[in-house]
This record gives sequence, structure tokens and C-alpha cells, in this order.
Amino acid sequence: MKHDDLDVLLQDTLRAEVAAASDRIIDLEERVVMELGDRRPRLRWFQWLGQLAAPTRATRWGQIAVVGATAAVFLFLGLTLSDRIAPNTPAPQLSLQRLGTADGMQSVLFVWPAPLEAESVAVVGNFNAWEGTDLSDPDGDGIWTAQIPLAPGRYEYAFVVDGKWQGHDPRADEVIQSFGQYSSVRYIGRGGDDA
Repeated sequence: MKHDDLDVLLQDTLRAEVAAASDRIIDLEERVVMELGDRRPRLRWFQWLGQLAAPTRATRWGQIAVVGATAAVFLFLGLTLSDRIAPNTPAPQLSLQRLGTADGMQSVLFVWPAPLEAESVAVVGNFNAWEGTDLSDPDGDGIWTAQIPLAPGRYEYAFVVDGKWQGHDPRADEVIQSFGQYSSVRYIGRGGDDA
């Protein structure tokens, strides 16, 4: 058999096989798609983490939906349980208030919410030579108060709770740091001030 005869024989055989299999190739793509359906390949753990780090648009919307649903559940639980934990308890007013007197002195109310187990709370400042003025909590609700008469001016102060310095009063006019400690600042008698 010559080399050319072998080539012709191979070509004829291949043509016959392709012609015989051509009916199986028709609609092959549609059959594969139908067979797979909506199945997606299983993601390995590192692929799943990769989707969390760089999500697609659909994954991002899913994450937003999960976060929103979680926030709604916690909000619902918080509102539901809030009446059981503290039923109809009015929120304490935590502010400094002034009451004027005839001699220009103003009675300033210092307020500090301390843990219920706190044994002593005092206010120290440049108005009392940084010696503690005790606050009291007569009803035991953790809100300690003291009224101190002060002349108009600028006062630095801090609270001492069971011997620990608490210098950052969120109700202060400003907070400063000196010698590594924070102190609160309150202006008394400024025009338009409430304290």
C-alpha cells in the first residue's frame, strides 16, 4: 500500500465516522445546558472567601440584605426586651444646669453616671483646689450628683470614681489633656450659656 492510498483510506474512514456521529452532535449544546440546569459548581472554601472579599453585584446585594435583616432583628429584640429590662423607667437627665443667685454665684449641678457597684464619686477641679467634693446617689440608681455654687468663669474639673480619674465628661464645653490626664472644661456665666 502506498503512502497516498493510506491517506485516502484514513480520510474516508474519518468522513464515515463523522457522518455517523453527526446526528449525535446536533443539539449537543442544548442537551448539555438542559442537563446542567441551574446547578452551579460547588465552591471550595478559598473560593468562597474570595467571593466575600471581592463580591459580585448579586453577592453584594445578598450581603446587604443579610446585614439589613440582622439589624432589623436586633432592633426588634431591643425594643421588645427594653420594657422587660427597665419597665417605664424615665431616662435620667445627665447635664450641668445653672441656677442664678443674687450675688452672681450660680449653682452648677455636676452629674456622673457610675456603675451600680460604685462606692464613692467625687468631683475635683480648680474651683475646689482639686480636693474632692463628694457626689451623692440617694436612690441608688447609679446617677451621682452634687450642686456647687460657682462664680462666672472657666473651670477645669474631673470626676473620681472609687479612686479612678474620669476626666472626659461628654457634657463638658471642651476636654483638655495635661500631664497625661484628661480634664473637662466648663464655662459658667457666658452669654447665652445654660451653665
